[in-house]
Amino acid sequence: MERWNRFKRQPVLPLGADGRRITGSAEHIAVSRRAATEGMVLLKNEKNVLPLKRGTRVALFGKAGADYVKGGGGSGDVTVAYVRSLIQGMACKEEEGKISLFHELDAFYEEEVNKQYAQGIVPGMTQEPEVPQELLVKARAFTDTAIISICRFSGENWDRTIQDKGEKKEKSKFQGGEQGILARSAQIFEHGDFYLSDAEAKMVACVKECFPKVIVVLNVGGMVDTSWFCGCDQIQGALMAWQGGMEGGLAMADILCGDVVPSGKLVDTFADRLEDYPSSAGFHESVNYVEYKEDIYVGYRYFETVPAAKDKVNYPFGFGLSYTRFDVKIVKAFFCEKCGAVRVEAAVTNMGQYAGKEVVQLYVNAPQGKLGKPEKELKAFAKTRLLQPGETQTVVLRVKKEALASYDDLGKVCKSAYVLEKGDYHFYLGTSVRDVQELDYTLQIEEDTVVCQLKSLCAPTLLKERMLADGTMEELEQHPEKVRISEWAGPEKRGAFEPDVVAMKGMVRFGPGSDRGYYMFSDVAEGKVSLEDFMAQLSIDDKISLLCGQPNTGVANTYGFGNLPKYGVPNVMTADGPAGVRIHDYVGVNTTAFPCATLLASSWNQELVEEVGATAALEMIENNLGVWLTPAMNIHRSPLCGRNFEYYSEDPLIAGKMGAAMVRGIQSRHVAASVKHFALNNKETNRFESDSRVSERALREIYLKGFEITVRESDPWTIMSSYNIVNGVRSSENKELLTDILRGEWGFNGMVTTDWWNHADQSYEVKAGNDVKMGCGFREDVKAAYESGMVSEQEIDTCAARVLKMILKLD
Repeated sequence: MERWNRFKRQPVLPLGADGRRITGSAEHIAVSRRAATEGMVLLKNEKNVLPLKRGTRVALFGKAGADYVKGGGGSGDVTVAYVRSLIQGMACKEEEGKISLFHELDAFYEEEVNKQYAQGIVPGMTQEPEVPQELLVKARAFTDTAIISICRFSGENWDRTIQDKGEKKEKSKFQGGEQGILARSAQIFEHGDFYLSDAEAKMVACVKECFPKVIVVLNVGGMVDTSWFCGCDQIQGALMAWQGGMEGGLAMADILCGDVVPSGKLVDTFADRLEDYPSSAGFHESVNYVEYKEDIYVGYRYFETVPAAKDKVNYPFGFGLSYTRFDVKIVKAFFCEKCGAVRVEAAVTNMGQYAGKEVVQLYVNAPQGKLGKPEKELKAFAKTRLLQPGETQTVVLRVKKEALASYDDLGKVCKSAYVLEKGDYHFYLGTSVRDVQELDYTLQIEEDTVVCQLKSLCAPTLLKERMLADGTMEELEQHPEKVRISEWAGPEKRGAFEPDVVAMKGMVRFGPGSDRGYYMFSDVAEGKVSLEDFMAQLSIDDKISLLCGQPNTGVANTYGFGNLPKYGVPNVMTADGPAGVRIHDYVGVNTTAFPCATLLASSWNQELVEEVGATAALEMIENNLGVWLTPAMNIHRSPLCGRNFEYYSEDPLIAGKMGAAMVRGIQSRHVAASVKHFALNNKETNRFESDSRVSERALREIYLKGFEITVRESDPWTIMSSYNIVNGVRSSENKELLTDILRGEWGFNGMVTTDWWNHADQSYEVKAGNDVKMGCGFREDVKAAYESGMVSEQEIDTCAARVLKMILKLD
């Protein structure tokens, strides 16, 4: 069969062994359900209220029991054949004879939610209805056990808001995207985003007053208030169920009924109040910039380090309960000279009555030195297999010495270098950042040591100050003269445009099939001719075309790469992610919705995430799609980021390891992963024009580190630059970011694409090393820059070659 035939002309062919389609198949949905159960986190379980004993009667309270949110909105949404709510999931358990439900209450919520759906309100945005008093009385007569469910929805291009309790917020305050969806939702929201709404709080109070046993289930995509149940004796159980994909309701029921023992651990710190996060105060300070004043002290690095913050934590990073008990014993810890790493071996024994899994976490406490360090930093982790009662597994964790270094951006030890400051490095092993024991072994560094000498790149230009380890601030030098933000020549200057029309402008249509007298791209793939010789025959217009997004074909809606049909270069289609392959509903193709990224990260299971990537990649192949726009790697800097559900964690090691696992799974199928959004896309409001102001140290240790881990460990074939500005330069025009750091320091060999319809100048992007402008690009602008000498043919060739090299890796 001709190479890349599926991109050029082949109809969608089922991949199932028996001729069935595997897209959205029962087998793939089963993977989604299993992944969902492994990432849900049991936060509270007093008096062993969970799992529910066989025959337990249950009353399900909260509209979220019917109003299930499978994932976030925007590019992370997925078109599916169905979703299963908590009510539906628990009904499955009732059919199996495990529990009994109070159906009159379920019917009430389903009717109320469906009424709001009929008005165009989307899942997660409905209002909490008031339960009739007589129904409450009947429910209490039916059972002494109540489950309260709460859901939240957020999406691309708008952020969550800060507000005082009881304050109303208008629909118009949500920024940007999803306007069509949000306009159909409620016009006025009660207080209720991070915190409970007034109606939710009233419902919770009624349930607590009436029922002696109360369990909470949170169907959310990011951090929310936990103070209302954390220290409340009237609420005995709490499950952080996240957004579990299309079978999330059944996965919740699996855990509540004990069919699956919870093994998820938090990948974020849950503080007592929103105001306790250092990023909250300035998050909505300006639509034009974000100042990362907390520096490296993000998440647990802040709460475990700054003295005034230590008592503000409800649930610490890495925390998660189980139905069984584990004993973690340190077997040995030593420095392995051969591998240049600290090696720790631990024996994990299941001491309880249920089969389960445990996560072992290794933290380091580095000397404060001149630079200042977090109290603890996660450096390695491992998840056991399913251990039967009494069974033991030995896990091995390794930390290379250079991974203990800190970046010195100001020259306190050695400027622009990763350094190991002299002193003792202490290690802690356990099951959360706070539930740890110190190892007998200590790594002693006799003198300050430069691990890696670099150079100053992406330095802050307008950041005035940053936080130190004791919570005080230090001033930073400003360089406003270094700011270079290209002017956006949008549709109002270029004239309105239709993406597909512009994308096709100047393109060669499909040519004849024989006697060409020139090299075909398949000749390069077969080793008959070099890529250099192939490119030598291309015109400057051909090469510039490769730097621009290409029109949609088939089921795609996010455009393609390549498309020189005369030379056999296919038009490779892309698809959004990361919770499943996103195909618009009007196409009529239903795919599998997997759990949101935060849930996957909460599994702490790299093999599971890799399996999810490989499974979804098969759906890409079956639908003739070649590049999946995932994983999203940005850090959970603030609970307010509307897109946190797409991102993994507040910790860059977790983000990097999970991103690398996802990339390995996807690319094992010869489908390209596109790691995004590079970099500092930690806020959605005005993301096209917002300047992310951050120190070099925080940039390297926190916000780029996850990307670096993924690049080094999984070799992604594409990376997507972000919309935002990074220290005064648009990320897609930032040569220091894309060429010096990404390619020069990390050795990235792949292709860089912009995010879709960004506001950068394509000519500057080409010079910076951003290879493709999506969704269409501006050929005339690049051609004019080439003719004027601003952009050289060599720069165009370099970018075009990277596009072709990426396509050569695809099947």
